[in-house]
Formats: sequence, C-alpha cells, structure tokens
Amino acid sequence: MAQEYLTVSALNKYIKRKFDVDPYLERVYLTGEISNFRLRPNNHQYFSLKDEQSKINAIMFKGAFQKLKFVPKEGMKVLVVGRVALYEASGMYQIYVEHMEPDGVGALYQALAELKEKLNKEGLFSLPKKELPRFPKRIAVLTSPSGAVIRDIITTVNRRYPIVQLVLFPTIVQGDKAAENIVENIRRAESGDFDTMIIGRGGGSIEDLWPFNEEIVARAIAASQMPIISSVGHETDTTIADLVADVRAATPTAAAELAVPVLSEELLRLKEKQNRLEQAYLNQLERKKERYQRIIQSYIFRQPIRLYEAQSIQLDRLIQKLQQETTKLVNQREKELLQTISRFEKVTPLNRVQNTQQQIDYLTNRLNQQMSVFMEQKEQSIKNAITSLDLLSPLKIMGRGYTYTTQDNQVIRSVDELRERDLTIHFIDGTVKATIDKVIKKGEE
Repeated sequence: MAQEYLTVSALNKYIKRKFDVDPYLERVYLTGEISNFRLRPNNHQYFSLKDEQSKINAIMFKGAFQKLKFVPKEGMKVLVVGRVALYEASGMYQIYVEHMEPDGVGALYQALAELKEKLNKEGLFSLPKKELPRFPKRIAVLTSPSGAVIRDIITTVNRRYPIVQLVLFPTIVQGDKAAENIVENIRRAESGDFDTMIIGRGGGSIEDLWPFNEEIVARAIAASQMPIISSVGHETDTTIADLVADVRAATPTAAAELAVPVLSEELLRLKEKQNRLEQAYLNQLERKKERYQRIIQSYIFRQPIRLYEAQSIQLDRLIQKLQQETTKLVNQREKELLQTISRFEKVTPLNRVQNTQQQIDYLTNRLNQQMSVFMEQKEQSIKNAITSLDLLSPLKIMGRGYTYTTQDNQVIRSVDELRERDLTIHFIDGTVKATIDKVIKKGEE
C-alpha cells in the first residue's frame, strides 16, 4: 500500500498551501528583537526576530530593505509588517518582512499603513491629476507664517516670476489642531480666485508630519478643484498628502519652481517666437512677391486669349459629340417608333379581319376543291357500281331469253315452292299470267 505514503515534497507543498491561504498569516504585525543580523549591501537580508521565549526566521527582500529610513542593528527592537509562509525546500516557515520601523513609533506606522491601504482601495491615489497652469496669476500658500517654507517660496517666486501674486494663508502645520486648520484653509483658498495652491512645511519626525497623514486632509486635497502642490517634509518623507496631491515637490523651493516659470526665460522664448514669426512673415512675403512676379510674366496675362484655347477646343468637341449623340438618339428613337407602329398594325382589328377573311377564302377554295374531288370520286364510284350492277342485272340475262317466275310476289327458285294457283312469268319486255296444271320434279319424267 505504497500509495498511502506521501513524499516529503508533497507534504511540504501541502503545508505551504495551508500557510498561503490562511488570511491571518497574509498580513502579520510583529514586534521583536533583531538577531543573527549581518548587513548584505544590495542584497536580500536574512535575520531572526526573537523575544524572551521564541524565535522566528525572517527575510527582507532587497526592494523593501532599500526603502528603510534607518539601518537595522543586532539587538534592535523593531516593529515589522509582513506575511508568514513556508519555504518548501527546507520545510521551515519564516516571515517575509515588507515594512520595518524601530519600536516606539510603530503604532503610528501601523495606522499610516492601514489608512494608506483604505484610501488606495477607494481610489484616492489613482484619481486623475490636474495640470498646473503654465502662467499663474495668483497662488495660495498654506504654511506657517514664521517658518522657512514661506521665505523659500517667496524668494524663489520673486527670483523666477515676480509678476505673480502670492497670498499666504497662515496654517497650523503641527499638533492636534493642525489637520482641521489645514482643511479649513484649503476651503478658504478654493473660494478665492487662485490658480494654484501650495501646501508645505519643513521636515520632522513622523509625529511632526502626522497632520498631513490625516484622512480629513487627504479627502480635502482630493476633493479640491484647484491644482495642489504638496511639499511636506524632506525628500525622504512621504505623507498621504503627497500621494493625494496633484504634484509632489521634494522641498518648498522645488514647489515654487513647479508652480511658476522663469519670467526671463519666458520673455526670451517670446522674443525668439516673435523673431521667428517676423522672419517667417518676411519669408512668406518674399515668396508671395516671387510668385506674383512669375504670375505677371505668365503668358496668361500677356496673352489672355490663350487661357481659353484649350477650353474652346474642348467645347467644340463636346458640341460635335452632342450633335452626333443627339442624331444617333433621334434615329434610334425613330426606328423604335416605326417598329412599334408596325407591331400595332399587325395587331389592329382590321388586319385581323383581313387575315381572317383571307383564311376563310383559302379554306373555302380548299373546301370547294375537296368537294369537287369528292363528287368526282363518288360519281365515278356510282358509275362503276352501275356498270357492276348492269353486268349483274337479270335484265341482261333476260335479254338473252331468260325469264323468272313469281308467285304471291315471291321469286320461285324451286318447284317445291309452287302452289296450285296462278303464277306470273316475267320476260324482258312483259309478264305472262299462267296456271299450274301439273308440277313435275326433276327425275320424275
């Protein structure tokens, strides 16, 4: 019964499947102390997480490790987020770390990760981004009035595009009341006549930047009809406000550079375009003059009548062709008319009567001829019959001296038919009445 025994590979594959489909192991939030850690530059990191009683192997892939903002060390207590799975080849289970933070701020990072996941599922991060106006007239700046952010923005804008108007909305950028104040100022700026909005603050810890990770701030930025540039923290800091905004700038200076063009460069471009337009106009004018001179020297203007020579010849050909086609069409229609008249003449009642009368005359002649032939044949037949009868007539025989006897109008053919009374003897020229005296039969003489 060897079929009841599993191979080691089959068993490990089955257990791995159990790990993979378990929803509780798909995303695990774990705290522990780093053990057996040795930094492998530009490679996957293999280490362990342990507490006072247990240990679990861990692996952090190269892409996830490069996103860390700190360098893990042996014995450091950390908070990790990952999934638990079985490594099939060795039969050992381990945690695949996707995110790691030093312990102490882990609750904030966990809340941030959960909010990011929620907003991402709702599609706030994938909304169509609004384009920044090329030449803004008024820009709303939401930041602290006393920080370096506003000074950097003012300096950069005055240097690049001094004709734009900057309007500062003093905003609380740190603390418990910051999120509500940010939302309020976003709505105030939207009610004004502004082309672009910049939301910014300097760098800091995750706690300092937390107002820009609040859900109400993210939703206010996403709902804004005005293009928003987010410049929160330093280049390595990424907040939810940065993900929802239309454009993210690494620094306040970069935000100002994104918001406005360089006026001197734009003026130079305008001058270049003006020169190109003038040159293009002069070139076009020169080409038009050359074309005008060529047209003036053309034979069409020197001998205008030649302009119509080809058309005149074409017109004569068309007239000739029209006449030929017309004559041909008239002849064809005349022929069709004569054929139609001929067909009508053939089917008129008079022609039919004449044809019928001719047919009657023909049949009458044939009937008369046939009657004459028939009568001649009958007459000849009668003559032949008369001749035959004449040859067979008793009168012919009686002319030779023969007679025949009748009694009671019956021809007597035998003496047995005679009765003893009168009889009549017939001659060719008369009859004789006779009386029977005695009857003598043949052989009694």
